[in-house]
Amino acid sequence: MSERLQPGDTAPAFTLPDADGNEVSLADHKGRKVIVYFYPAALTPGCTKQACDFTDNLDVLAAAGYDVIGVSPDKPEKLAKFREKENLKVTLVGDPEKTTLEAYGAFGEKKLYGKTVTGVIRSTVVVDEEGKVEHAFYNVKATGHVAKIIKDLSIGS
Repeated sequence: MSERLQPGDTAPAFTLPDADGNEVSLADHKGRKVIVYFYPAALTPGCTKQACDFTDNLDVLAAAGYDVIGVSPDKPEKLAKFREKENLKVTLVGDPEKTTLEAYGAFGEKKLYGKTVTGVIRSTVVVDEEGKVEHAFYNVKATGHVAKIIKDLSIGS
């Protein structure tokens, strides 16, 4: 079971392939705030809703100085299909080895339909300009989560 991150922790560094196979690193975003969100699988209803919510709010988040990176265990080909099908604008990266998911505490035991299973824990970590964890939200809901983040971070108010 991976440790959950706490505010003030250094966000684990990562370099993962995006939907086009290009490498995306957390370090590339130094000097900007980054919302890193972890979701179980591309092209599933909840994850689609969440990715579309982030895409719909990308301008608001970007204007407030936030970049958004979505991480799932999917391979780049599936991420590309997801992006095209849903017209997504957020950066999606794949972590098939689950090393980044585990480093962020976003992979482990969770309840699914009353059973305990091991899998991706839908989570969002907000990283500040210096690479430190500002907020860490675990077991978030796919629907309404982006609006809650915007409210919690006092964006646009």
